[in-house]
Amino acid sequence: MHVFFRRHLETGEVLIDRLEVVTLSAGYPSKLPVRKYASQSDIPIHDWPDLGQCNDFDVGVVVSFGSLLSEELILRFPYGILNVHPSLLPRWRGPAPVFHTVLHGDQVTGVTIMQIRPKRFDVGPIVMQKECAVPTRCTANELGVMLAEAGADMLLATLKKLPECIENSREQSKKGATFAPKINIAMSWVNWEEQTSEELDRLNRAISCRVPLRTLWMGNTVKLLDFVDLRDLPLFPAVTQQSIPGTIQFHKESNILLVRCKDDWVGFRLVVLKKKLSAADFYNGYLHRYFQERTNDHNVWRFQTHKPEQSLAKRAKRNWVATHR
Repeated sequence: MHVFFRRHLETGEVLIDRLEVVTLSAGYPSKLPVRKYASQSDIPIHDWPDLGQCNDFDVGVVVSFGSLLSEELILRFPYGILNVHPSLLPRWRGPAPVFHTVLHGDQVTGVTIMQIRPKRFDVGPIVMQKECAVPTRCTANELGVMLAEAGADMLLATLKKLPECIENSREQSKKGATFAPKINIAMSWVNWEEQTSEELDRLNRAISCRVPLRTLWMGNTVKLLDFVDLRDLPLFPAVTQQSIPGTIQFHKESNILLVRCKDDWVGFRLVVLKKKLSAADFYNGYLHRYFQERTNDHNVWRFQTHKPEQSLAKRAKRNWVATHR
């Protein structure tokens, strides 16, 4: 979202004299909520990058916009263009700060309002910054809603005292900068041998709203849904700690599929193989003793860690070395 605010920001009781919105085109598949709201509210809409005449606005605001802005565009606005970013910059620069806050177990986060710099993301001076605690065991969606509300309040506070806030802005620290890349499917593959129950809990809370956790079973992709951290079940019966990572057990009383990871067990109530199955359905269809008694291959009763094939470049290098020995 990109918003223009016209002049007379501090005239009387009216904070904003004129508001217009810039979004991606109407054909964009996400059907942006901002575009829908602007249309319903009779707010003028511009399709990026065709902005038309925007020389009579004081300030621009971007939120999760995802496109680099030119110096020529920024200079059209006397107060520049502000960005509302859901992290304590310079930590978690990039497109997915909320996801990485949860994924890495940060206990503190916040919102930063900063000035945009041309042709670079999230590096401009900090105009306002507010710290807040990350709620225990929250999901990325829950944290995103909380930070969005805080960011909206901070933006209004900034606009009310815009000249003062701009004058008192400060450059970002050169220390502590981290990057938050986009969430992708590759992140969703569980490594049963290397990931702990705590890491899998954080991974699930961070990305499952966009991409479900995945594993392999007999060469087939299995999506793992409705994650259960066994710490939430204090009366859960003890299970053997000697099992190989990836080992599957079914707990009938709670209808949970247990899977051994690096240090402990985690649970799932639903899986998707060819279709969505409850833990009981998966057990009855694939893990029942009837099936186990018909094979001596115990690997069949484990989830396997997905190991991506080597890239063509690596394979080519390996073949070249072998050929030229």
